[in-house]
Amino acid sequence: RWPARLAVPAPSRLQALHSSAASCVEVLAASAGPAFPYLRGWSFHFDAPDTHHPKVCVQTSTSAGLDQILPWLYYHKVVGVAHFLLFVEGKAAKPSVAGVLESIPVRSSPEIFNLTLLVCSESGSMSLSLFQGVKVVYRTKELEEQQARSRIWDETWLSGFFYKPCNYELFVKQSLNMEMAIVMARESGMDWIMHLDTDELLYPGGASEYSIRRLLADVPEDVDMVIFPNYESSVERDDIKDPFSEVSMFKKNYDHLPKDTYFGMYKEATRGNPNYFITYGNGKSAARIQDHLRPNGAHRWHNYAKSPNEIKLEEAAVLHYTYTKFSDLTSRRDRCGCKPTKEDVKRCFMLDFDRAAFIIASTASEEDMLRWYNERVVWNDKQLNLKLLRKGVLTRIYAPMAIVQGLRESGVFTSVIAAAVDNAKVGQKESVDRNSTDHDHEDEPRTSFVAANNARKILNVVEPAPAYRDKDGGASAAVPPLSPPGLDDARGEGLARW
Repeated sequence: RWPARLAVPAPSRLQALHSSAASCVEVLAASAGPAFPYLRGWSFHFDAPDTHHPKVCVQTSTSAGLDQILPWLYYHKVVGVAHFLLFVEGKAAKPSVAGVLESIPVRSSPEIFNLTLLVCSESGSMSLSLFQGVKVVYRTKELEEQQARSRIWDETWLSGFFYKPCNYELFVKQSLNMEMAIVMARESGMDWIMHLDTDELLYPGGASEYSIRRLLADVPEDVDMVIFPNYESSVERDDIKDPFSEVSMFKKNYDHLPKDTYFGMYKEATRGNPNYFITYGNGKSAARIQDHLRPNGAHRWHNYAKSPNEIKLEEAAVLHYTYTKFSDLTSRRDRCGCKPTKEDVKRCFMLDFDRAAFIIASTASEEDMLRWYNERVVWNDKQLNLKLLRKGVLTRIYAPMAIVQGLRESGVFTSVIAAAVDNAKVGQKESVDRNSTDHDHEDEPRTSFVAANNARKILNVVEPAPAYRDKDGGASAAVPPLSPPGLDDARGEGLARW
């Protein structure tokens, strides 16, 4: 939430703040310049890392390229995330991508410092997170063997997702990676952990600073988990290339709307799609790192020893940039080998829209696909958009766009890639070595396996408390991606899970 008197400079003005040779001291000393006259007399304690609490870790499982990962990573670096655990495969595990990720410096550069100045608090105080780093974990044969010995396979809470293709396989893989990430984050001195996909950005609405660290610092000590409801991107064109820089309109979550508004505007907000959101609607959660913590699917955490105390945030959210590019139709199709039939897609996808999109992408011509994409995804009816914006169903959020645009103009992304290229021989050799399944190159992967073994010791307590029961009243299970409430739930019968 931007204080009224601290307006965000236009992206073009951010260039005036950038100087490749400038140190943080020089940036602060330039208080006579027009950009930040209110910085005089402020104190920034860079040499006191122990005061920067809580330390927040974000973990992801990704196969994306640098065009998606770098803006995602650096945006979260700006808003206070201290440490990243990237479980990579596919494109993300290639030397040209993973080598760049591993080369990202531990300390924030002057460019990041300049961008962080934009998210200062109204009171004039500011706490800059000392960036800890990026840990890249490759999906090696040894990693898979280690995860095959996880206690998760002997329990029931995730068993309904085992041995199924596509989305189900990914869901299990994410959970196994999260299990390992808990211990790795704990060993790195982190206080909170959160699983995010690389098409999701944290929006710390309601905090006194535009900072996820500040947001979690205000959470009461007896709270174990914090739920961030998700907002869904609402693209206004079919030619989006850089979603984080081009998308500013989002559809609000059910949890952040009056019930009467949500159900009263449901049909207009859905526009013929199966649900209010085209994909999931049950948000993501952050967990306080503590004994007996475990994942509960990609959307929640749980604890083997107790029923966690959790709260749901009233203003902060996860911004989900889903199907923001027309090419997302075919890229999702190409990652799954299911047949494009109504019966077969049920084996592969958990949500109705994903199933419909897969069938269209597998059977229609590109012209028909584009028409379908405009009808179901693109918000090109300006009158409807204005109506839903006035009702509060849609909302404009510009801060992520301004930050990512500013990062791009400051040269952060090109600089980190250029630095990695300068060390290409060393970086490429290390990446190839870590991707190898040859037993001559096992030292690096074993670091993760030791962490996983420690996780087994930490988590070896009791069977889990009930976490989620399916709609038929079945056994407790991991929380899957859930669609928002539908019109059938208007009387309140189906809202208990929310």
